[in-house]
Amino acid sequence: MADRIESADVIVASPGRNYVTIRITTSDGLVGLGDATVNGRELAVASYLRDHVAPILIGRDPNAIEDTWQYLYRGVYWRRGPISMAAIGGVDMALWDILGKRTHQPVYQLLGGRVRQWLTTYRHAFGWDLPSLLDQVDRHLADGCTHVRVQSGVPGLDTVYGVSRTASYEPAGRAARPSEERWDAERYIATVPAVLAAVREHVGDEIGLLHDAHHRLNPNQAARLARAVEPVGLYWLEDVTPAEDQAALEFVRAHTTTPLAIGEVFNTVWDCQRLIENRLIDYIRCAVVHAGGISHARTIFTLAQVHGVQAAPHGPSDVSPITLAASIHLGIATHNAAIQEYMGYPDLVHEAFPHAWTFSSGHLEPGEAPGLGVDLDEDVLRAHPYTAAYLPVARRLDGTLTDW
Repeated sequence: MADRIESADVIVASPGRNYVTIRITTSDGLVGLGDATVNGRELAVASYLRDHVAPILIGRDPNAIEDTWQYLYRGVYWRRGPISMAAIGGVDMALWDILGKRTHQPVYQLLGGRVRQWLTTYRHAFGWDLPSLLDQVDRHLADGCTHVRVQSGVPGLDTVYGVSRTASYEPAGRAARPSEERWDAERYIATVPAVLAAVREHVGDEIGLLHDAHHRLNPNQAARLARAVEPVGLYWLEDVTPAEDQAALEFVRAHTTTPLAIGEVFNTVWDCQRLIENRLIDYIRCAVVHAGGISHARTIFTLAQVHGVQAAPHGPSDVSPITLAASIHLGIATHNAAIQEYMGYPDLVHEAFPHAWTFSSGHLEPGEAPGLGVDLDEDVLRAHPYTAAYLPVARRLDGTLTDW
């Protein structure tokens, strides 16, 4: 009898962050791992996997990766959205992992092989004031990084996305409900251009600088900011408006030459289609896990290549090292992959998910281990059970809710 999927187990653990892992085991003993984490809604995707997806995987051919993707996507009436697509993404990663182990090849070889020697990455630098920001930038440059995302404090605001008053930044708070932050877009717009100009003067023209507005501006504000930072020569300006309001990008695009990046909250090629086909963005930022795994992320990136848009997958610390591995393998084998976000992980996460991929001198390498090259240390995971954690909620100064 041909090899079949024998079990599909869902593991939820919190080695510093909450992660949802699916482990698929075949009848001939091969094990594949996938990440299905949705930050702040981990138990929802775990239930979707455990209660609805895992039972119908049993007995299926693990080699039928594309058919399984279509089976899980087209085989249900209620589809799309981050929960279902992350669940599909986790399964898809695990099946690619199994195929790599079966053929004794790293996944990037199964995707067509290398198109580049390494995958360029960018790191995050933040500081409540300019000296502390420049200090973090310098640390990344000393490590060999050539691209850095820079975020700064804003006078008059106590909290700002991407910035901490301590040495580390962790947006998800471990509490029974989300914390609340206050936000003022006009103060932000009045502050950021001068900060970015100062960082550019400090690092010179050879370093790629990135900045994230995190969906908090209306189209007019976004256009004003994008025009104001044109002299800085940003590598990109990210998420200037709420991603679902795609018409807003037409207005912004018409008023600036600053490169635009968006898409980390998108889940399918249909979410991205208008922006890509109309060339309203320069970089598409879907996370491999939230975009249905390697199989569907390839579809998105192929559409982007046809229209001159580059791929730059989301890589925060709230996707596990399994997703990062999948993203690295895909990036190494994708011609229009531009750069990979690497926020980094605490030591405990590396211990929980030992991996073949490596980071050094501003580059990520997938390693040569068969499959995705990531394992689990179940003792570490058992020692750190799930704990509720939520991203903050943002309100304008008058109390009305705005996008976090």
